[in-house]
Amino acid sequence: DDFLYERGLVDYVEYLNKVRKADVVNDEIIEVEAEDTVRHISLELAMQWTTSYTENVFTFANTINTHEGGTHEEGFRAAMTVNINKYAREKGMLKEKDDNLTGEDIREGLTAVISVKLSEPQFEGQTKTKLGNTEAKAFVQKVVGDQLTDWLDRNPAQAKRVIMKAIDAATARMAARKARETARRKSVFESASMPDKLKDCTSKDPSISEIFLVE
Repeated sequence: DDFLYERGLVDYVEYLNKVRKADVVNDEIIEVEAEDTVRHISLELAMQWTTSYTENVFTFANTINTHEGGTHEEGFRAAMTVNINKYAREKGMLKEKDDNLTGEDIREGLTAVISVKLSEPQFEGQTKTKLGNTEAKAFVQKVVGDQLTDWLDRNPAQAKRVIMKAIDAATARMAARKARETARRKSVFESASMPDKLKDCTSKDPSISEIFLVE
């Protein structure tokens, strides 16, 4: 099959989301472009969140599909995590007592295509599909951080929807972890043939908690 994307990566992201048959969270596809003529590196990126529960991120270096990721993806992930958390706290969507959103929370439902071009790409991994250039991480992280922050500031309504989705993902993650911990504790009691009336001590105050050792 042949594909023609007149708007470049924006069209590609739009196509990927249609294939996923997922509703979009932010109406506008975020487009990032930058070039450093001194270090001979450039970046093109397009991304959009959907209501899906999985991330769908594709990376390329000099048009080669780097499906093992690499430094360009590391820079992208770092920028996303740092700047989304910073914006969420500045706008009061994350309170002081709240933990930071994880990268996985933030990227849930995200469709993104990242393409870098370098004069001397260094590929790693058994199949040589992982980018190893250290300068790519710093460049991508700086550019994505700056342009994502600008987009968030210019689009507060869409930004709020993106962050609320990430907060929902964090809530679900913590609920799932609590459920696993409860199931594990229950399993310990059952395997030890403990009476049903015995329960885990939930207080962390030593003044109202006691332990008895008996034979």
